[in-house]
Amino acid sequence: MKIGINSIIGVTTVATVMSCSSAKKEYASFELYPVRTGSLTEMEYTPEATKFTLWSPTAEEVRLMLYDEGEGGHAYETVKMELGEDGTWATVVNKNLLNKFYTFNVKINDKWQGDTPGINAHAVGVNGKRAAIIDWKATNPEGWENDQRPPLKSPADMIIYEMHHRDFSVDSTSGIKNKGKFLALTEHGTMNSDKLLTGIDHLIELGVTHVHLLPSYDYASVDETKLDENQYNWGYDPLNYNVPDGSYSTDPYQPATRVKEFKQMVQALHKADIRVILDVVYNHTFNTAESNFERTVPGYFYRQKEDGTLANGSGCGNETASERPMMRKFMIESVLYWMKEYHIDGFRFDLMGVHDIETMNEIRKAVDEVDSTVCVYGEGWAAETPQYPADSLAMKKNVAYMPGIAVFSDEFRDGLCGSVWEKGKGAFLAGVPGGENSVKFGIVGAIEHPQVRYDSVNYSRQAWAGQPTQMISYVSCHDGLCLVDRLKASMPGATPEQLVRLDKLAQTVVFTSQGIPFI
Repeated sequence: MKIGINSIIGVTTVATVMSCSSAKKEYASFELYPVRTGSLTEMEYTPEATKFTLWSPTAEEVRLMLYDEGEGGHAYETVKMELGEDGTWATVVNKNLLNKFYTFNVKINDKWQGDTPGINAHAVGVNGKRAAIIDWKATNPEGWENDQRPPLKSPADMIIYEMHHRDFSVDSTSGIKNKGKFLALTEHGTMNSDKLLTGIDHLIELGVTHVHLLPSYDYASVDETKLDENQYNWGYDPLNYNVPDGSYSTDPYQPATRVKEFKQMVQALHKADIRVILDVVYNHTFNTAESNFERTVPGYFYRQKEDGTLANGSGCGNETASERPMMRKFMIESVLYWMKEYHIDGFRFDLMGVHDIETMNEIRKAVDEVDSTVCVYGEGWAAETPQYPADSLAMKKNVAYMPGIAVFSDEFRDGLCGSVWEKGKGAFLAGVPGGENSVKFGIVGAIEHPQVRYDSVNYSRQAWAGQPTQMISYVSCHDGLCLVDRLKASMPGATPEQLVRLDKLAQTVVFTSQGIPFI
């Protein structure tokens, strides 16, 4: 049996401080944890004093550690925090802590959980192990206060280009100075050895309206102290959700550098009339026991199975519990923070099907209150079955219950190319019959249409979009083989000339679809 929000109403409250050994008992009481009112901000700095707060309702004791450096060495001061309302601990340090670093350590059941920068750090040192206190005014590029989102009359006008920071500019012939960095997208006039435009000028000539950046927050799988080595990851390994990743900055040791350079990138793209979409991965964390969530409030931020083990809808070892009030609050505040502090124009939710419908609708509502032209879309599926009622998840089939939110159409993608799980089998592009109605399904934008035979559409037997702009029209993305490799796998005898023509055919179908084109 899956336990949802409605099934735990009326459950008797258990002790506020409880053992992690009884996961089922804890699971039945998570909804009864106090919810922190106001902002989830954990550090408020002034030159005279800095206030620190941490939501940790099951803690017996919480310590604040202050450091001179972002890594190495020991805390030069330890401060005991006091429990206040809503399970929130607080302390004030009456000194000027500018450019210092800090962590929290929580004690539960007589055990210290380990250092954490908190769940909501906004600046960190190298590798994100310690939070930083910086001068935020110094992180704003010249003219930042006048930065504006490029105009967008309708989501039907969107053209999305997905890119990875490192891949986009790291090639030795790119002509770009800041290869693999945020600043690569601020350089104009760059060309490759064939005199073709690269970088931001290439994006401008493409005519795209939005750039979808693969994860740009602070992720764990690249060691920022070894950037001279050839490290690589897409970034779907969340560590600190509200801090730009240090590996894409010119100096990961300086907390303010990554913040300012990310803003410079956004500013440059806006000046080029290109909006910026952030790929957000709230569905799981890089690790569990050592994660900031788990070290702060054990168990709360993740779903568990009936036997107490971690649910794994993400396929990455854990799945977060978006339906719990503080996780929902965290996600909403995080999205709004990126919009307000970094002027982000859209969000792509990784494995959105892990999240609950109510949370996604609350995010859409909060975004609309700031700017209704900011886009929200995601993957309408999960890697494994989430530990939550299927009719309450933000899956593709439930898009009708999420107005203003779009999802990718794998029906369309695989109708053109064939199943991603059977790389040697082609479909429409390879001249293999059977995928025509799946292609039609995508062309009309996943809406009801009399010329589509839904009993012949792969994965879906009915239209799921209320309007075409709720469907992301694509034939390939970062997952799986790129389009040309996919064609080669299913058509090994195709000549280079045929591959070019098939590529153009595929993109023609994407661009003439009623959905939002994504390349």
